[in-house]
Amino acid sequence: MKVVNSLIENCFAIIELLAIEAGSTRLSDVADRLELQRSGAHRVLSTLVKLGWVEQDDATDLYRLSLKLPAIGYRFMQAASLPDVLQPVLDKIARESRELIRLAALAGSNLTTIAHAQGAQGSLICRSRTFPVLPLHVSASGKVWLATLSREAALKRALEAGLGKPGSYGPREIRTVDEFMLELDRTTTRGYGVALEEAEEAIGAVAAPIVTASGQFVGALAIVAPAFRLNEMRLAELGEQTKAGAAELALLWPLRSVAGPDTANDEAAE
Repeated sequence: MKVVNSLIENCFAIIELLAIEAGSTRLSDVADRLELQRSGAHRVLSTLVKLGWVEQDDATDLYRLSLKLPAIGYRFMQAASLPDVLQPVLDKIARESRELIRLAALAGSNLTTIAHAQGAQGSLICRSRTFPVLPLHVSASGKVWLATLSREAALKRALEAGLGKPGSYGPREIRTVDEFMLELDRTTTRGYGVALEEAEEAIGAVAAPIVTASGQFVGALAIVAPAFRLNEMRLAELGEQTKAGAAELALLWPLRSVAGPDTANDEAAE
């Protein structure tokens, strides 16, 4: 059984799990997924229900995240002027690429999806799963962040994200340390990250790092598409589009405080 470090840590772990699952979840599933005792998980969930962060269905006893957290997140994004400042850039890239665009921001030790734009049309619209917190070792955006860190720090992050524990993501999920290190080298050389059916089946993505003039990594711009459309030529084309878009976003970036002024430098020094 997992050693409990703090109730606060378990509280946020449960909130993150419910956010990823999105639907209703059983108490036993929450406890098992997070390796918590069921009595402890029940206490935390009961408190979250009382505070309005979580809802419990009276008929089924299943738990789901309330709209309180997304509402707060929306208010924060509005206060940070994100829609006004960055959304037009995302919309332009979506039109040019004719694919789904996703923007992730570095918040502490996580990459969090904060905005998107849809450029695909007709019946070939990409409907990929949205990861509120990106799985670092199998996502294109995660790879470009990890490539900016020291190899030791990157490996530590990847192991924490599930590297070496296959079965949680897509059929081409990176499974070994050697594969992971080789992928980081390729990402560094190209200047953009690629993930083909790694995070989820039939879906691929290309991402570029958003780096401010001071050299601080603050987020990643990704183009997401059905994997069958991503041949070598198309990957190279989208890679250049993400790099150009990320450079434009870096000039406008209003969320430096999300990552903190010294996050990137601290990580690189690990």
